[in-house]
Amino acid sequence: MTKTNAGRFFEDYCVGEVINHAVPRTVSGGERAIYHMLYPARHALYSSDLFAQRCGLPMSPLDDMVAFHIIFGKTVPDISLNALANLGYAEGRWLAPVWPGDTLRSRSEVIGIKENSNGKSGVIWVRTTGLNQNEQAVIEYVRWVMVRKSDLNARSPEAVIPTLSGSLSVDQLVVPEGLDFSKYDFDLAGEPHRCSDYEIGEKINHVDGVTIEEAEHMLATRLWQNTAKVHFDVSARPEGSRLIYGGHVISMARTLSFNGLANAQMIVGLNGGSHANPCIYGDTIRSWSEVLEKAPTKAPGVYAIRLRLVATKGGAPFELRSADGKYLPDVLLDLDYWALMPA
Repeated sequence: MTKTNAGRFFEDYCVGEVINHAVPRTVSGGERAIYHMLYPARHALYSSDLFAQRCGLPMSPLDDMVAFHIIFGKTVPDISLNALANLGYAEGRWLAPVWPGDTLRSRSEVIGIKENSNGKSGVIWVRTTGLNQNEQAVIEYVRWVMVRKSDLNARSPEAVIPTLSGSLSVDQLVVPEGLDFSKYDFDLAGEPHRCSDYEIGEKINHVDGVTIEEAEHMLATRLWQNTAKVHFDVSARPEGSRLIYGGHVISMARTLSFNGLANAQMIVGLNGGSHANPCIYGDTIRSWSEVLEKAPTKAPGVYAIRLRLVATKGGAPFELRSADGKYLPDVLLDLDYWALMPA
């Protein structure tokens, strides 16, 4: 009897199945330091205990995307080890800050399944929840992924496609307890722009670019314990190149958005997202944002701002789709999210 695990294939999933993912992880300031080195992130709330305390928090939490990457990475051996592509996200919410010393684990429920017309692969939808050592949910999101079949003759399951909300309302967002931007220090944050300075429909070119290095990507996927074969094994893709982890692109684009959105401090909602085209090493990522919506929260001085974040590999800013409605070939990421910003 073999003791190794080849991972799950499309025919191994059924709707309603709950998967408790292995290997909990205790986090520390080390994750923060490496995250800031890799991307390099510099939002003040995640960089300084003193800044965070002046904003009503006990200390600086770990970056919102650190929590996402760790929880995501835990799911890979059970969900996307044999994936062809990670396709999209919806209904994501950050439910509580993650602090150094927390122990995180992941749990997923299969909520949808549909075989592709070629009979060689299919799409599964899962709702994943990240839990801390107190069984408190810290993050949840839906993602869908294309997974290859092992047995091409396996019976096709009945298709179940979940109904997902197009976007989260402000009332569904969770503002961390104690957060208060009424005495926010704009000088230390790096930019003077508050939420009222942005107009609905405004587009921001974040100007800077970062060329993806294969070594940095490999460090990142190992850091997040993401074992998907397409990120490590060149024989897993027909063209013999490693696919850059989509979360790596998200974090790089988010970091680049600091130039123009330095005060969009905390991501608290993920309305939707698509990895429009594959990213490989050598691509130079640039990003732009569009302001979609603004709304007050109940926290002092805190507004929620809904943003579209687009990452490209060289295309002109503010261009997204061709005349036929398809993503342009230079578009890597189209992400719709909520962030918290001083009013």
